[in-house]
Amino acid sequence: MTERTRNTKAEENGKRAKTPKGRTQPKREKKVRRERKRGRLYRCVQSFGNNRILGNSAVQTVLLSFLLILIVEGCGRKSPLGGFAFCLENPPAFLFNTVLIFASLSVAWLFRRRVFVRTLICVLWLALGVTNGVVLLFRMTPFTTADLRAMDMVWDVLPNYLSVFQIVLLAVALLLLLTFFVLLFLYAPKTKRRLDYRKAVAGVVLSFLITGGSWIGAVQTGIVGTYFENLWDAYLDYGVPYCFISTWFNKGVAKPRGYSEAAVREAFPEKAAGSMTSAQKDRNQFPNIVFLQLESFIDPDEIKGMAFSGVTAPFFKELKEKHSSGYLTVPVVGGGTANTEFEVMSGMSLQFFGPGEYPYKSILKKEVCETMAYDVKRLGFATHAIHNHRGAFYNRDKVFAHLGFDDFTSLEYMSYVYKTPKNYATDDVLIGEILGALDATDAKDYIYAISVQGHGDYPTVKTINDPIVTVEGDVPDETKYAYEYYVQQIMEMDIFLKRLTEELSQYGEDVVLILYGDHLPALGMTGAEMQSGSTFKTQYVIWSNFGMKREAKDLAAYQLSAEVQRRIGMREGTMTVFHQDSKGKRDYRDNLHLLQYDMLYGKRYVYGGTVPFKSTDMKMGYRPIRITEIVNVAGQYYIKGEGFTPYSKVSLNDEILDTVFMGPMVLKLNEEVDPSEAGLLKVSQVEKYNAVLSTTE
Repeated sequence: MTERTRNTKAEENGKRAKTPKGRTQPKREKKVRRERKRGRLYRCVQSFGNNRILGNSAVQTVLLSFLLILIVEGCGRKSPLGGFAFCLENPPAFLFNTVLIFASLSVAWLFRRRVFVRTLICVLWLALGVTNGVVLLFRMTPFTTADLRAMDMVWDVLPNYLSVFQIVLLAVALLLLLTFFVLLFLYAPKTKRRLDYRKAVAGVVLSFLITGGSWIGAVQTGIVGTYFENLWDAYLDYGVPYCFISTWFNKGVAKPRGYSEAAVREAFPEKAAGSMTSAQKDRNQFPNIVFLQLESFIDPDEIKGMAFSGVTAPFFKELKEKHSSGYLTVPVVGGGTANTEFEVMSGMSLQFFGPGEYPYKSILKKEVCETMAYDVKRLGFATHAIHNHRGAFYNRDKVFAHLGFDDFTSLEYMSYVYKTPKNYATDDVLIGEILGALDATDAKDYIYAISVQGHGDYPTVKTINDPIVTVEGDVPDETKYAYEYYVQQIMEMDIFLKRLTEELSQYGEDVVLILYGDHLPALGMTGAEMQSGSTFKTQYVIWSNFGMKREAKDLAAYQLSAEVQRRIGMREGTMTVFHQDSKGKRDYRDNLHLLQYDMLYGKRYVYGGTVPFKSTDMKMGYRPIRITEIVNVAGQYYIKGEGFTPYSKVSLNDEILDTVFMGPMVLKLNEEVDPSEAGLLKVSQVEKYNAVLSTTE
């Protein structure tokens, strides 16, 4: 029987045909059937890959780069067409940012798993774009690498911006993304041809050389800038990829051109340093000094086009009319509280640091910095920091020791704290804390208090059932509810200010109170919508209980401490003397840059080569926390003492035990302890994420 006859009979019997070598089908027939199953889309993709031009890896990288830049810029502008708008507004900057993305994607040429690596890089760029867009929904400054260094703060603020359901969805999305990459790594196709590493490396090196040349050319021709006065505007003008990368490389204070000892001496002559004579005066002539930084605080009437049913912040308006006041230019908008307080404390400008940088998260973690707190300590002042929020937020529990404070009282050391609907502490608790710090020592006191009540996110659904003031006019409900919530907090903060000044008016010693907003609220205002014409201006007031002549003057945040010292006849500190002597001079800003670099990063010529300040032995809380007695009642231990708060936890050998807060003088231990170890029990202050801030001795 012939081969042909055997195959025919096999087909008739419903069996699969065999080839002479025993295979079930010829290769060609298998390929045809496989292609039919995969359909037209697969054939389209395959033809794209086989195309001599479109299948070229370099061409694919170019196309991906254009697509990514359109998406990333669209997210940053909160518009699907935002990327095209950027292309039309500034084509050179658009192309430059495309080159940056191209260089990153070219790295995939070095791997056989090119699909996996290229997809990973694409997802990272998309994540940057989406994250930046989401961040801009909640605050008025874009996403930077400084935010990556501050990831520990995310878990603190996330519940205030997202619901539990949204957080769960985010976690699920991240888990799915991780699963996707694992599967992609396992099953994504590899390059079939043997990889020519010399050619691949040459291509990557060439792409990075082109990128470096483009970077230099773009900077020198002014296509992009290196100084970002307004970070949000810079992202819009220069592109998200370039600005984000700049915040990565551009950190700290850049070394000024011509930096030398002679230049520092010229900027800050010895005769000026020697003229700091306030230490020689009668120390009792100076008042207690209280700085009060108010979270997101402005007079709502400063916002154009918003009408309210009543007078907003009436007491603050009265303060502005009767006492020294003016606009205060701050370095941040919508967020970044720590940067405003750093400028006020130190007299240094954040504009000379890297864009979006938080010194609390960088240089101040390891270096001391001269501040007004250090300077007034020479006059015998006790120095206190107070904040009705987490002590570890912005690393304050560590950084404040590098800024000259004797003690830091955070939320964990406060009792009877009320909360806003967004779960932030109300500011009325600061009245007792400020008065308590003034009474804590016999010395004059320098207090830096930081409020939190006005903090966003501001809800876009009705949250306040009976607001003190309502929004009027034709306003969308989401905007109305957000503003009504914000104004409600401002009105309550205004009442707090009135009560505080009433208490300080009766205080037995002279007190000067400096109050100001740290930045505008994250409500999306533009400069054109503000009476000041800028989103970087809040307002300040200098109040006293002994009477001071009113002066109206606009200041920058880094000038405020020097101005306060001038008003009370004080002249302490390098930056204070510099600002008092040099403000308004032609080389003022250049010399400010020079001094900042020398004091923090340079050779400290202004100090004679050695920094005269050391990190303080800062205590957490100005009130002592003590155990006076440990009582065993029917096998249940009770710890008696003073200074306890809801954050007080009983600890044994550095292990935190289950504790019930019974009141400022009693804690109940909910765990069994060996009676022989009862005498070793201590009390620790534990913040919400279980970091131990302090423990009794």
